[in-house]
Amino acid sequence: MSKVIVLTGVSSGFGQRMAIRLAEQGHVVYGTVRKPCEVHPSVHLLTMDLMDPSSIKTAVETVVAEQGRIDVLINNAGMHLGGPIEEAPTDLFSRQLATNVNGLVHMLQAVLPVMRQQGGGTVINFSSLGGLMGLPFQGFYSASKFAIEGLSEALRMEVRAFNIKVIVINPGDFHTSNTANRTNVVKPGGPYEAQFERSKASYEKDETGGWDPDILAKKLVKVVESRHPCNRYIIASFTQKLGLLLKRLLPISLFSRILGSFYKIP
Repeated sequence: MSKVIVLTGVSSGFGQRMAIRLAEQGHVVYGTVRKPCEVHPSVHLLTMDLMDPSSIKTAVETVVAEQGRIDVLINNAGMHLGGPIEEAPTDLFSRQLATNVNGLVHMLQAVLPVMRQQGGGTVINFSSLGGLMGLPFQGFYSASKFAIEGLSEALRMEVRAFNIKVIVINPGDFHTSNTANRTNVVKPGGPYEAQFERSKASYEKDETGGWDPDILAKKLVKVVESRHPCNRYIIASFTQKLGLLLKRLLPISLFSRILGSFYKIP
């Protein structure tokens, strides 16, 4: 059955692939973008900025006015800041948290009343493997994803009585525009520069050699169309899933050394 879906951040990457796949399956897809762009003839574009609650309100009202309901909200949009925590400018780490966390909350506050009134719906929040383990030199990104994890757990219990499902997606490394779009900040000649460059080279190699985002898009279609979806989907390689298992089983000191070695940290 066709569903009315609001998907944030469809100008590129996961968002664009998911929007296209969902539209091709016959769903009514409204994708949000900050600037006008072309995605797919069947995807309805909404100009919206997660930093602007009024634009969120307008976008949601547009969907309800045209379709009368919102069956699925997919919180995909966000930003990614890289660099040492000590040297991160206030404006950038504030924007990282405001976009990924506050923006998601504003979306929820705009859409949940619609879902309650119509008798149910599905919320899909995009986290990351970085929401399940702290990633060095991506600390504020991990912080924002950890926040989404906790928020989703709480929300799931709060909205259960209203027949609203809350699902978390944890992608591993995928070859998307995220690597190129990441904002990296490090002090030239500073104490972290050499280590940061070594670590960045390591994780960017895995990202650029990662899976095709269409793999995730196909999985997302199945999640949206499932009558009984799981609470969480970890879409990652065997090695990355093994890393999550090791974090649960090993002392944190030992796991930190293992993860640090991946990031070329002595």
